[in-house]
Amino acid sequence: MSDTPSFLRIDHITKRFGETVAVNNVSLDIARGEIFALLGSSGCGKSTLLRVLSGFEQPSSGRVWLAGQDVTDLPPYERPMNMMFQSYALFPHLNVWENVAFGLKRDGVGKDELAQRVEDILQLVQLQSFAKRSPHQLSGGQQQRVALARSLVKRPQLLMLDEPLGALDKKLREQTQVELVNIIKQVGVTCVMVTHDQDEAMTMADRIAVMSEGRLLQVGSPSEVYEYPNCRFVADFVGNVNLFEGELTEDQPDHAVVHSAVCRFHVGHGISGHLGMAVTVALRPEKINLSLSPIGGDVNTVSCVVESLSYFGSYTSYALKMTNGQSLHAWVTNADRHQDPIEMGQQLWAHWQNNAMVVLTQ
Repeated sequence: MSDTPSFLRIDHITKRFGETVAVNNVSLDIARGEIFALLGSSGCGKSTLLRVLSGFEQPSSGRVWLAGQDVTDLPPYERPMNMMFQSYALFPHLNVWENVAFGLKRDGVGKDELAQRVEDILQLVQLQSFAKRSPHQLSGGQQQRVALARSLVKRPQLLMLDEPLGALDKKLREQTQVELVNIIKQVGVTCVMVTHDQDEAMTMADRIAVMSEGRLLQVGSPSEVYEYPNCRFVADFVGNVNLFEGELTEDQPDHAVVHSAVCRFHVGHGISGHLGMAVTVALRPEKINLSLSPIGGDVNTVSCVVESLSYFGSYTSYALKMTNGQSLHAWVTNADRHQDPIEMGQQLWAHWQNNAMVVLTQ
């Protein structure tokens, strides 16, 4: 929950389609000026929730509040919101300037004010020189900025983005993420975006809500959700992770010990569980160190053999097999240009710090 007062309040929203519950009792508070991401796989309910916010769907129960006003029963055209779709939905028969001006003309904005607002927003998205071009004469990234300009020129209180960069290729998407955030922050509009792309959510959002089967599983900053997942689903969905089943054998305020078929995990924090309970240890690949010689002991270290490796320039990804046959994935930064080469089939020892793990109880 944000420390600042709630600007958008989603209050116990449920949406049913017949017997199917698409959104299940969701409550959220979003602060003014925040970029908030709803993250989840296809069918998790995130787009349905966005359509409820925009007024394209009526909730089965619950209310939506914006800036202190109950907007639940207002039609879309009466809500101070705007939505940008993945397809951009630009008018092919209108040029860039006319596409951006379209909504203002329908609202009856005066000619001089309309022209000034269109010029200002085209300057903000750096498309002044493309004003007379048709949409088909633009690149995907430029079309995306036209769609954004058309959404922002009406000065909505809330901007909603539905898979905003899904139509772009990987390199252009990464570049446009930063541009989009800079523009939204410069305008100061509150933004709710829907995406299934975790990298997009982590890069763009101030906070993330991970959804599954219509429910919110965890809400927090990108670093909170990544470093401190609250359940197995979130740990596995956000980023890459190694998961190990084990049994809690010691639980103190400053540490816990988990026994597993892999090794003994000594974790640098307590979990307030009960001894003997089944738990899952989550360990990110980048938290693992590799050594060519034994480290000693059976705590937070395992012997393994290199099954495959992939060189990505800044880091190398290793697929390792441990003595019990289970796989382990490790990412090692290539900080030293002359480091000892690691080869297929080579025996290694993987080890990690006691603060590298998270113990999950659900």
